[in-house]
Amino acid sequence: MRSAVLLFGVVFLAFLAVEVGPLYVTDRFRDLREPTAPERAALDALRREAGLGVDRVAIVRTGAADSITVAVKGPPRRRVAFVTDTILKDIEEDVALGLIAAEAGRVATYYREFLAVAVAAVVGILAAIVTTLVGFEAGFLSLVAVGVASFWVGRRVQYAADARAADAVGAACVANAFERVADRQGVEPETGDWSTWFEVQPPLGDRIAALRRRADAAADGAE
Repeated sequence: MRSAVLLFGVVFLAFLAVEVGPLYVTDRFRDLREPTAPERAALDALRREAGLGVDRVAIVRTGAADSITVAVKGPPRRRVAFVTDTILKDIEEDVALGLIAAEAGRVATYYREFLAVAVAAVVGILAAIVTTLVGFEAGFLSLVAVGVASFWVGRRVQYAADARAADAVGAACVANAFERVADRQGVEPETGDWSTWFEVQPPLGDRIAALRRRADAAADGAE
């Protein structure tokens, strides 16, 4: 009984660490400020168009010109959108819209909640093996199965999130935003190979390619 309670506690803490931890860390250790009235009005307009609903918006102060990020953190009803100040003063509105729409898609598909569940499941299996609640062989096979399933499902969820973003603002808008931010940061969007099969999130180049195909299909359908 004690082992089962310990196992539940470990799983619950692992879930909280992934679901709530990033919000706590960013709130406590990043240089944040509230948006000004004009900034809030501009962000609210973009969020409405992209379909992003959050409980709070915080601006991340950064001196790096290539720090261009929109990230929603926290559980439902406590979600906070962290927006780097570069987005407000140094990039085009359509790029900001594409990035906000991409994050709105992840919120709508519960991408971060999926990650929290996947991590909690892996930690739970490891704890069950350590506490001998399950045998090593059965636990190892379960760990492999959960890991492989998490990689596959996580990639599907991310593509579904990008599709949500494309439905909101257009696939070309989201793809252009990804490409222009990558160019601004001096990186080439990577495409997948066998090594990326073991990653939850698909490479950015593959996501852009999927969005381009979606945009082409929409254009062909409109003709």
